[in-house]
Amino acid sequence: MPSYVKFETPEEVSSKVLELLSNAKDGGRVRKGVNETTKSIERSMAKIVIIAEDVDPEEIVVHIPMLCEEKRIPFAYVKTKVDLGKSIGLKVGTTTVAIEDAGSASELLQDILKRLPTSKPEVKPVEKKEEKPKRAVKK
Repeated sequence: MPSYVKFETPEEVSSKVLELLSNAKDGGRVRKGVNETTKSIERSMAKIVIIAEDVDPEEIVVHIPMLCEEKRIPFAYVKTKVDLGKSIGLKVGTTTVAIEDAGSASELLQDILKRLPTSKPEVKPVEKKEEKPKRAVKK
Protein backbone atom coordinates (compact mmCIF):
# COMPACT_ATOMS: atom_id res chain seq x y z
CA MET A 1 0.00 0.00 0.00
CA PRO A 2 1.50 3.39 -0.99
CA SER A 3 2.39 5.78 1.82
CA TYR A 4 -0.27 8.34 0.93
CA VAL A 5 -3.08 5.77 1.35
CA LYS A 6 -4.46 6.49 4.82
CA PHE A 7 -6.92 3.59 4.95
CA GLU A 8 -7.97 0.67 2.83
CA THR A 9 -11.29 1.12 1.09
CA PRO A 10 -13.32 -2.11 1.32
CA GLU A 11 -13.86 -3.83 -2.05
CA GLU A 12 -17.65 -3.45 -1.85
CA VAL A 13 -17.28 0.30 -1.29
CA SER A 14 -14.74 0.59 -4.14
CA SER A 15 -17.20 -1.01 -6.55
CA LYS A 16 -19.95 1.36 -5.36
CA VAL A 17 -17.58 4.30 -5.84
CA LEU A 18 -16.95 3.26 -9.45
CA GLU A 19 -20.71 2.93 -9.97
CA LEU A 20 -21.20 6.38 -8.44
CA LEU A 21 -18.65 7.85 -10.84
CA SER A 22 -20.35 6.26 -13.85
CA ASN A 23 -23.68 7.76 -12.83
CA ALA A 24 -22.27 11.18 -11.83
CA LYS A 25 -20.44 11.69 -15.14
CA ASP A 26 -23.78 11.61 -17.00
CA GLY A 27 -26.04 13.70 -14.80
CA GLY A 28 -23.66 15.46 -12.44
CA ARG A 29 -20.36 17.28 -12.48
CA VAL A 30 -16.95 15.62 -12.06
CA ARG A 31 -13.44 17.02 -12.14
CA LYS A 32 -10.66 14.70 -13.29
CA GLY A 33 -6.92 14.83 -12.78
CA VAL A 34 -4.81 16.18 -9.94
CA ASN A 35 -4.99 19.86 -10.92
CA GLU A 36 -8.77 19.97 -11.35
CA THR A 37 -9.31 17.88 -8.22
CA THR A 38 -7.02 20.12 -6.16
CA LYS A 39 -8.91 23.23 -7.31
CA SER A 40 -12.24 21.60 -6.47
CA ILE A 41 -11.01 20.74 -2.97
CA GLU A 42 -9.50 24.17 -2.33
CA ARG A 43 -12.76 25.83 -3.39
CA SER A 44 -14.71 23.40 -1.15
CA MET A 45 -16.83 22.32 -4.11
CA ALA A 46 -15.99 18.61 -4.00
CA LYS A 47 -18.52 16.32 -2.32
CA ILE A 48 -16.12 13.36 -2.44
CA VAL A 49 -12.66 12.72 -3.89
CA ILE A 50 -11.50 9.41 -5.33
CA ILE A 51 -7.79 8.60 -5.57
CA ALA A 52 -6.11 5.74 -7.45
CA GLU A 53 -3.74 3.60 -5.40
CA ASP A 54 -1.31 2.82 -8.24
CA VAL A 55 -0.09 6.38 -8.91
CA ASP A 56 3.64 6.52 -9.67
CA PRO A 57 5.39 8.62 -8.52
CA GLU A 58 3.14 8.94 -5.50
CA GLU A 59 4.28 12.53 -4.89
CA ILE A 60 1.75 13.53 -7.55
CA VAL A 61 -1.19 12.82 -5.23
CA VAL A 62 0.34 12.75 -1.76
CA HIS A 63 -1.17 16.18 -0.91
CA ILE A 64 -4.74 15.21 -1.82
CA PRO A 65 -5.69 13.29 1.39
CA MET A 66 -4.22 16.07 3.55
CA LEU A 67 -6.15 18.75 1.66
CA CYS A 68 -9.33 16.73 1.96
CA GLU A 69 -8.90 16.36 5.71
CA GLU A 70 -8.18 20.07 6.06
CA LYS A 71 -11.33 20.98 4.13
CA ARG A 72 -13.35 18.11 5.68
CA ILE A 73 -14.07 16.52 2.31
CA PRO A 74 -14.47 12.73 2.32
CA PHE A 75 -12.17 10.68 0.10
CA ALA A 76 -11.85 7.07 -1.00
CA TYR A 77 -9.44 4.92 -2.96
CA VAL A 78 -9.76 2.62 -5.95
CA LYS A 79 -7.11 0.10 -6.98
CA THR A 80 -6.08 1.42 -10.40
CA LYS A 81 -5.95 4.57 -12.50
CA VAL A 82 -7.40 2.61 -15.41
CA ASP A 83 -10.53 1.66 -13.40
CA LEU A 84 -10.89 5.27 -12.30
CA GLY A 85 -10.58 6.60 -15.86
CA LYS A 86 -12.97 4.03 -17.36
CA SER A 87 -15.63 4.78 -14.74
CA ILE A 88 -15.87 8.38 -15.96
CA GLY A 89 -15.69 7.51 -19.65
CA LEU A 90 -12.00 8.07 -20.37
CA LYS A 91 -9.98 5.74 -22.56
CA VAL A 92 -6.94 6.35 -20.36
CA GLY A 93 -6.41 6.21 -16.61
CA THR A 94 -6.60 9.18 -14.27
CA THR A 95 -5.07 9.73 -10.85
CA THR A 96 -7.91 11.50 -9.06
CA VAL A 97 -11.53 12.50 -9.53
CA ALA A 98 -13.63 14.96 -7.56
CA ILE A 99 -17.41 14.78 -7.67
CA GLU A 100 -18.93 18.24 -7.30
CA ASP A 101 -22.48 17.18 -8.14
CA ALA A 102 -23.59 13.55 -8.02
CA GLY A 103 -26.69 14.25 -10.12
CA SER A 104 -29.10 11.30 -10.01
CA ALA A 105 -26.62 9.31 -7.90
CA SER A 106 -27.10 11.41 -4.75
CA GLU A 107 -28.54 8.49 -2.75
CA LEU A 108 -25.61 6.27 -3.74
CA LEU A 109 -23.22 9.03 -2.66
CA GLN A 110 -24.89 9.22 0.77
CA ASP A 111 -24.64 5.43 1.12
CA ILE A 112 -20.92 5.51 0.32
CA LEU A 113 -20.27 8.37 2.73
CA LYS A 114 -21.81 6.32 5.55
CA ARG A 115 -19.45 3.43 4.80
CA LEU A 116 -16.20 5.41 4.64
CA PRO A 117 -13.92 5.67 7.68
CA THR A 118 -14.56 8.85 9.60
CA SER A 119 -11.11 9.60 10.87
CA LYS A 120 -11.35 13.31 10.16
CA PRO A 121 -9.25 15.35 12.57
CA GLU A 122 -10.89 18.11 14.55
CA VAL A 123 -9.64 21.49 13.47
CA LYS A 124 -9.05 23.57 16.57
CA PRO A 125 -8.27 27.27 16.50
CA VAL A 126 -4.81 28.19 17.70
CA GLU A 127 -4.85 30.22 20.88
CA LYS A 128 -2.69 33.29 20.90
CA LYS A 129 -0.69 33.93 24.02
CA GLU A 130 -0.73 37.45 25.32
CA GLU A 131 2.71 38.94 25.37
CA LYS A 132 3.73 40.62 28.59
CA PRO A 133 5.19 44.06 28.19
CA LYS A 134 8.95 44.03 28.54
CA ARG A 135 10.36 45.87 31.50
CA ALA A 136 13.11 48.35 31.00
CA VAL A 137 16.43 47.17 32.36
CA LYS A 138 18.32 49.67 34.53
CA LYS A 139 22.00 50.02 33.83
